Amino acid sequence: MLNADLSRCTELLLEKKLTIAFAESASAGRMVAEFSMVPNAGKFLKGGFVCYDACLKEDILEVPKKLVEQFTPESPEVTKAIAEGLSKLIKADIHIGVTGLPAPGGSETPEKPVGTMFICCIYKNKELFAERVIFNGEPEEIILRTVFHTAELLANKLQFLE
Repeated sequence: MLNADLSRCTELLLEKKLTIAFAESASAGRMVAEFSMVPNAGKFLKGGFVCYDACLKEDILEVPKKLVEQFTPESPEVTKAIAEGLSKLIKADIHIGVTGLPAPGGSETPEKPVGTMFICCIYKNKELFAERVIFNGEPEEIILRTVFHTAELLANKLQFLE
């Protein structure tokens, strides 16, 4: 069954004739997978890039190594940088970057616990929104909640775009 926020978001993408692409770290392609299951996805979905390892963020998306070292791969700064880097690789109206900690083993701290996710949306080369969220649950649940929350955030912005 299609999530209501995802459905609303993709309807707005179709209505406004906008295209979207994703740079995914922690979500490991789940964003693209979920958006691709919507009818007529080929009209708005350009594709995505999974950059789970920091070297892919640096080598392909041109995220400065110093940025990753200073802020960690799971940070708002790196999330914005991967969205911006994606905009140089895939031509689309909207570029979304996602990083975070759906499971132990990253840069978690008491201030940035497991479940912390970062989302950044670039619309026509300008930041449309950036958000840090914390979800509880198993990794799959955290990732799915991130996908649907991103769809909700984007839909709320798209409804006001001309």
